[in-house]
Amino acid sequence: MFNNENRAEGSVDLLDDVTAYLHDHIPLTAHMGVSVVGYDEKSVRISAPLEPNLNHRNTAFGGSLSTLGILAGWTLLHLRLKDAGIANRLVIQKSEMDFKRPAMGALEVVCSQTDLVEWNRFTKMIVEKEKSRITLVSEIYSSGEVVAVNEGIFVSLKM
Repeated sequence: MFNNENRAEGSVDLLDDVTAYLHDHIPLTAHMGVSVVGYDEKSVRISAPLEPNLNHRNTAFGGSLSTLGILAGWTLLHLRLKDAGIANRLVIQKSEMDFKRPAMGALEVVCSQTDLVEWNRFTKMIVEKEKSRITLVSEIYSSGEVVAVNEGIFVSLKM
C-alpha cells in the first residue's frame, strides 16, 4: 500500500489534471469524491472519502467499492497508454469483486501493473492488431486493511 509520502509520485499537476479529467468525463467520480493521489508509471493510487459512499449500514456501498476498483485499473492504463503515445479507446470488459470485510473509513485503492512482458504484449497488440486486452487487479483499502479486491479485464481499441 502507498503511504502519504507517495503523493510526490507523479507531479501534483498531473494528479490534479487526471482527477479533473475523471470528474469531467465520468461524473460519478466527482459525486464519490474521487482523487488520484499517486502515480509512478507502474501503479496508481486513488482515494475517496467514506461519507458520499455510505450504504444503509454506515459502511462503504459495494457499488462504490466496485467502481473504485474498476476506476483504478482504467486510470492506470489511461495514464500509461498516454505516456506511451498510444491513442486508444479503453473500456472494461469484465469485472469481478471479492468483498473481504466492511469498509468503515476513508477509501484507498491501489492498482499496479509491473509485469513488463505482459505490458509489452498488451501494447504490441494494440499497435499491430488495433485491439488488446489485459487483466489488472486493484486492492481497495479502508483503515489500513484490504476490504475488497477487484479483478478487471480491460480492452483497448486503437483510435
